[in-house]
Amino acid sequence: MSHNYEAQKRETFETFRKAPKGQKLPETAVVDYLFFVEENDASWPAFERALRLKGFRTRREGEHLIASYGPIPVTPEPIWANEKLSTEIALAHDFYPDGWDLATD
Repeated sequence: MSHNYEAQKRETFETFRKAPKGQKLPETAVVDYLFFVEENDASWPAFERALRLKGFRTRREGEHLIASYGPIPVTPEPIWANEKLSTEIALAHDFYPDGWDLATD
């Protein structure tokens, strides 16, 4: 089964369209992209190494790998560009996207 990037992109852009009126977002922020593993033999180190080569910082939280990037503008286009890139890397390493969020640290 192939990944539906268009649906994933729509979700990201809808996040901004559906934001409550008057909600104040920062101009820039570090964005955390979340991934989960589904294959027992998936290589966490290889996935992390591939992400780091593209400028992401990584950390593990339970069964999730978090790939942080930025600070970048808090607008749909740059968030989606990095989401797509990190998803392509993830799928090549048997990990799957599980959303994104603005980093809180």
